[in-house]
Amino acid sequence: MIIMSFQALQEELKHYLSKNPSEKVNVDKMLKFLQEGENCFSRSNVDCHFTGSAWIVDDTHQWILMTHHKKLNKWLQLGGHADENENLLEVAYNEAVEESGLDGFSVVSDKIFDLDIHRIPQYKDIPPHYHYDIRYIFTSKMNPDIVVVSEESKDVAWISKDDVLNKNDEQSIKRMLIKCEKYR
Repeated sequence: MIIMSFQALQEELKHYLSKNPSEKVNVDKMLKFLQEGENCFSRSNVDCHFTGSAWIVDDTHQWILMTHHKKLNKWLQLGGHADENENLLEVAYNEAVEESGLDGFSVVSDKIFDLDIHRIPQYKDIPPHYHYDIRYIFTSKMNPDIVVVSEESKDVAWISKDDVLNKNDEQSIKRMLIKCEKYR
């Protein structure tokens, strides 16, 4: 696993921007938050915090491993809170293992695959806040028989690439579907 520090994330965001200039607004927000935000890798920052996510494709690139998130009630990539870990690649990997019961994912690239800033609605006593989500791409052999559904999910399943947008047609999901074609 690649070790990532605060400084390395800053450099990765700049590199990502050089490859994805159309995403400048979100990258600039993340860079500013990284430089000025307090506890930006911790849920103790109740306004916003970094998260790490895994876009997992099978080795044929025809299937995407997704979770039907219980609190948000929608199909998403696997991922979650950094809980003070600045290595968001490691966060993404660990969350994918925790949420799917699988392990042995292969890191396709240690570079940021995608990023997104999205609002999380209030849930019980947790106020609405923003996730500054850094996403990485992984591969895994598809075996639907050994996927485990965690307490955070209603379901975890391999979804045909052609059916992903029927589950969730949000812009960030569309963007990741397009981007993953570059890794074939």
